Amino acid sequence: MARFVLAQAGAEATRPTFWKIGHLGEAIFYYLAAVAMAIFAFGVYERFATYAEGTDSWFDRLDDLSGRIVSATKIVFSNQKQFDRDLYAGLMHAFVFWGFLTLLIGTTILAIDMDIWTKGLGQESFFNGAFYLSYSLVMDAMGLLFVVGVGMAIYRRYWVQNNRLWGRHTSAEDDLFVWSLFLLGVGGYVTEGVRILGTSATRDVSFETVSFVGWFVYDVLAVAGVSPEMATAAYPVIWWSHALLALAFVAAVPYAKPFHMISSFANVVTRDEKAGKRLPGVPEDASPEEIGHGSIEDFTWKELLDHDACTKCGRCSSVCPAKASGRPLDPRDVILDLKRYREDRDAGNVEEMPIITDATVDETYSPGRGAEAATDGGVATGESVIASETMESCMSCMACMDACPVEIEHVEQFTQMNRRLTESGQMDPNVQDTMMNVFQNGNTFGEPQRKRPDWADELDFEIPDARDESVEYLWYVGDYPSFDERNRKVARSLATILEESGVSYGILYDDEQADGNDVRRVGEEGLYEMLVEDNAEAIQDCDYDKIVCTDPHSYNTFKNEYPEFEACSWTEDDVFHYTQVVEDLFTELGLSGTELDYTVTYHDPCHLGRYNDEYEAPREIVKATGCELDEMPRNRDNSFCCGGGGGGLWMDFDEDPKPSEERLREALNDTDAGSRVEKFVVACPMCMTMYEDGRKTGGYEDDIEIVDVSELLVDAIGRKEQVEVAAD
Repeated sequence: MARFVLAQAGAEATRPTFWKIGHLGEAIFYYLAAVAMAIFAFGVYERFATYAEGTDSWFDRLDDLSGRIVSATKIVFSNQKQFDRDLYAGLMHAFVFWGFLTLLIGTTILAIDMDIWTKGLGQESFFNGAFYLSYSLVMDAMGLLFVVGVGMAIYRRYWVQNNRLWGRHTSAEDDLFVWSLFLLGVGGYVTEGVRILGTSATRDVSFETVSFVGWFVYDVLAVAGVSPEMATAAYPVIWWSHALLALAFVAAVPYAKPFHMISSFANVVTRDEKAGKRLPGVPEDASPEEIGHGSIEDFTWKELLDHDACTKCGRCSSVCPAKASGRPLDPRDVILDLKRYREDRDAGNVEEMPIITDATVDETYSPGRGAEAATDGGVATGESVIASETMESCMSCMACMDACPVEIEHVEQFTQMNRRLTESGQMDPNVQDTMMNVFQNGNTFGEPQRKRPDWADELDFEIPDARDESVEYLWYVGDYPSFDERNRKVARSLATILEESGVSYGILYDDEQADGNDVRRVGEEGLYEMLVEDNAEAIQDCDYDKIVCTDPHSYNTFKNEYPEFEACSWTEDDVFHYTQVVEDLFTELGLSGTELDYTVTYHDPCHLGRYNDEYEAPREIVKATGCELDEMPRNRDNSFCCGGGGGGLWMDFDEDPKPSEERLREALNDTDAGSRVEKFVVACPMCMTMYEDGRKTGGYEDDIEIVDVSELLVDAIGRKEQVEVAAD
């Protein structure tokens, strides 16, 4: 079509710039554009100057910068994080992103032609002929996608009223942002249609059909009775309205929600690939007052960037199990509370206050009350920005981080605030008792260390001592499999599997101590480092090839955190979860895949799945037993936490429903098999404890059984042996 139109239009295939605006209007526009760009540049500078005031990040955020930029560009330009779990939002954002980017590029090309190529270098304009027609077609097509995308956003926000888009931080800023985008997109087409109609009185505009949306507006105006003369008279007003809105938008970018277009990309570039899986340490010379985040000045520059990158999309809130259970935590609100407090304080609207203290929720910082506080002559916002109960509610499941499209690292900041609570003696009493147990006895149960290997007494074989002989697999058993009566059965099942397979393995007996994964996540960094030293010393005295862990929590910290300490000689490639090892032992066990006929469902533990991307090994084991595996609606990286992580296993919460109860309800009501599900399969001792509790408190004792993957496999081995005996 473009070729046909070009043949008719020839070199006249172009459009007049500043038509009916005049030289004075053109000068005013350039002046206002310069002002808008200066305001924009100053605002961006101020933002990044604020980040420079933040403390240094524990991890290197700018190493391999070119590689980071390439990786971030792929993530951002593909919109892959927006498509996760929400196709509608992914399409919407892709339309808006690519439409806006195309319009920005198109405007830049026009400016280059007008201001540099033509006026600056004195060359003949290239904004005509085939180039102009191609330009117009692409701009109209992508601009239409932009308008459709913004329309989808408006529909979801105001018509559907998606819950996650609304919260206590929702404000007029959000309305202005989305409606400004819509008016910019629609206004551009109205301006184009009016221009085509106005210029039709003096030239042949048939080639403008390539601008199919603008031509549609032209047709609508003509049918409505708008004459070329009327269009010509209205054009300056319409043009200036569109131009002023565009310039105001540019100037406002650094000061409002549109800044996420810059901060989000920067946040993705500077992300830590292991964020949440590993946590920052504490400088050796840090005093107690310097540990954790007690004031806004304690936050790193990356954490301040996190705050500005938040778009209020609510994805983190919608997947947070703490919020779903009624705990006083909304990860979005925590991030935005910190941002609002910093902005209010810098503006003089509130006085300095601690970031976190042992205060009730009602007494903590309430965004939006800054001006009210200033009017009253004091702080109307309570004792701290964030309440201790809020941080204690976090399960460290990392669902918020996994769902966040702009790579905000919530867990790191939450842990830093927990460290401040710990150092100031404001830890939950139950957690405090548990930490004392670990300090005095090396385990969370407070049992004497000599009792750690007692779980193996009921076995009819001796478990090798890795301290006395070389082994292929050094098995770190963990606290719950060692001391909790229900999880001792899991330990014995795994021991049976390892023994049956004939592999070389051994344990540390009473030299093993608590792994410290959750000790670290409740804020006890000093105790965690002590555990690292003790466990590393015990392990390094052994001759082994690989470390295998029963508990995904142990697996995570041994794999991702211990190797960062000088005391440890192993790497992340040397550490395995038991399901990864057992999956490779099928041939030794001689399983045919027909032993069991249960209908089961499997729960992905956070520390195995979302933390370390292991989803298939447990499933392969379950399938190998012959069971019918019916997937949970929320599975793999979208799995719902049991409630035990982040110290949740040691705390008492007023929850309705408990995460474990909700998960069991989901297994029995929302899976395809429904009430036919006989066994709820787990691969984590903490999950076992939480779900056994949820089975009792939720009234599911007669409906479903909680079993570990290892127990299911031992059941299959037992069935196989019975069949063989009967056959003989």
